[in-house]
Amino acid sequence: MPDRAILSTPLDIGGVEIRNRVFLAPMSGVTDEPFRKRAYAHGAGLVVSEMVASGELARGRAGFDLRIRHSGLPVHMVQLAGREAVHMAEAARIAVGEGADIVDINMGCPAKKVTGGYAGSALMLDLDHALSLIDAVVGAVEVPVTVKMRLGWDENALNAPDLARRAEQAGVRMVTVHGRTRCQFYKGRAGWRAIAEVKAAVGVPVVANGDVGSPADAETILRESRADAVMVGRAHYGAPWVAGEIASAATGVSAPGVPPAGVELAGYVTAHYEDMLSLYGRESGLRQARKHLGWYLDRHAPLVTAEQRKALLTCGDPAQVISLLDEIFAKQHGDVRDAA
Repeated sequence: MPDRAILSTPLDIGGVEIRNRVFLAPMSGVTDEPFRKRAYAHGAGLVVSEMVASGELARGRAGFDLRIRHSGLPVHMVQLAGREAVHMAEAARIAVGEGADIVDINMGCPAKKVTGGYAGSALMLDLDHALSLIDAVVGAVEVPVTVKMRLGWDENALNAPDLARRAEQAGVRMVTVHGRTRCQFYKGRAGWRAIAEVKAAVGVPVVANGDVGSPADAETILRESRADAVMVGRAHYGAPWVAGEIASAATGVSAPGVPPAGVELAGYVTAHYEDMLSLYGRESGLRQARKHLGWYLDRHAPLVTAEQRKALLTCGDPAQVISLLDEIFAKQHGDVRDAA
């Protein structure tokens, strides 16, 4: 089967069937419920919650319940981060209690505030401790458990194949690999060929991640990594439909619901904005939505003026924000979407 055609076929993750093999990556502060619903509606095979701090969730900190709330989609996948086995296990139980069908363990986040707490990709510095967290989560829930990792901490410690092998032995049902080390953060190009070493080490599905933003990228990363699926992250900024477009390209059918430019795109952005206000409340929603509004402008509004941009991103009146969106997008001409 040609590489690209594989993307349109279902994938089994520990008994949970995923409709295709192009996934929305978990992104902190991005892949909340409104964003996941849009990505799935456009055709993404699987969407993952933003990273949830297990300790905060286990302790019942306000607001963290929003990150694991079931969005009503066929498959609900929650990603957890942490360093304490007891908190990871309890957070997994809470997530499953809220309807999670799959629990993912974050061992790849490179952010200093995460690795500084010995979580995320810092766990790749101590595989024995990393396995203790996997054991705790697998033992706490009946749903499939997966792990997302990087190639290693740095070029001198490319231990992703070893971690993946041990994770599979502990009961993990899928492994996702971002093709960079932690010390690379997001610099340079992701090493897609290096992911092939992880694929060769395990029998569970492997998902390749890093710098995928187009059907051509997806085809190349599959060929070089030999992975079973692809995961798309930052290419979704200002374009929740990118994973769906990549999946649809494998069948030659247009992704569902992708808005055209201009006034109709303004309506799409407005609906996204209003959904965020509904989820978070006015004050928090205004703050949370600004980065998304900025990404929509960056991607689809080349004619926006500096004054208009500033007015939109600093406005505290939702009605005025919506009016500004209509004004800005009405001035755009042609389809300026870019899925790359």
